[in-house]
Amino acid sequence: MTARHDLWRPVSGCGAGCLPGPGETPAAPVAHRLGRLVAVLVMLVAGAGLAVLLPALPARERRAALRGWARGTARAFGVRLVVRGRLPRRPALVVANHASWLDVLALLAVAPARVLAKREVRAWPLVGPLAAAAGTLFVDRARPRALPATVHRVAAALRAGHPVAVFPEGTTWCGAALGCRPGGGFRPAVFQAAVDAGAPVVPVRIGYGLTAAAASAAATAGVPTTAGAFLGAETLGRSLWRVLATRGLTVTVTATAALHPGRDADRRRLARIAESAVHLVPPQAAAPVVPFPAARLLREDTAARLLREDTAARLLSQDAAARPLREDAAAQSLSQETAAREEVPGREVGLAA
Repeated sequence: MTARHDLWRPVSGCGAGCLPGPGETPAAPVAHRLGRLVAVLVMLVAGAGLAVLLPALPARERRAALRGWARGTARAFGVRLVVRGRLPRRPALVVANHASWLDVLALLAVAPARVLAKREVRAWPLVGPLAAAAGTLFVDRARPRALPATVHRVAAALRAGHPVAVFPEGTTWCGAALGCRPGGGFRPAVFQAAVDAGAPVVPVRIGYGLTAAAASAAATAGVPTTAGAFLGAETLGRSLWRVLATRGLTVTVTATAALHPGRDADRRRLARIAESAVHLVPPQAAAPVVPFPAARLLREDTAARLLREDTAARLLSQDAAARPLREDAAAQSLSQETAAREEVPGREVGLAA
């Protein structure tokens, strides 16, 4: 049973080697760390109170309250938020890469949505009740048979006018080493919810870096970092403390062009295009070489190429399906012509006799 569940659950190849070592990231003074810790505890207590109020608030006020709490909590951790692009105003399925628990805060701070999260989050102290009150959709990863019901709930939320945020990779990874990439990439099941609900899919890239002011050298300014990541067998407490201890940590949320699937869209193809849009956004280190507009054109060209390949494959499939029919029609025509040739001379001979 355990082996089957391990095969179903995505697993990354990240380990301790993917995380920064001692002295590799700028450290915040001890006084700043303690101050951040107190601020985070205050925000968690405020989140517990917010969990009581959220169910009674209208949808618009609820989203505003979540956005404010998420931004305040990120600020308490000493994390600077940078937003690029704009999410659509209409309900959408927001799909993003996954590196850390900070990803959820970043998305909520930009565009509050109902997040699809693992069932274990519900039992977390303080965070669990707030997540439930915010409308989080929980999925039991130990029960693969529950996946269709989860997809149905996501589609129902989209139809009801609620944006939903999902991490289709299913687990966290560093995003740098190809050997660490979770097998299968973006899982396609949840994309069926967008197809069924007729909702757009918005690929979002979440990246972590260091500000120029905090970097110890110009070469490290803006370079991607895993200081904010939560990877492998690392404990949540250790990840939290590393974020508190890092100076100048920045999280950048980049929203790419929305995808609008049709009613007969293939969820696997949709997942592949969304994944290409997310991981073709250049890291911060490459920004001077490949500017954002060029990267956007590259993403759009890749998406168009995949759509052309899909169209060509469909045409080829239709041609292959129609070919036996054409051959059968040609065979019937040839058979009728042959029969006519045999019948006409026979009649002529009979009449002559």
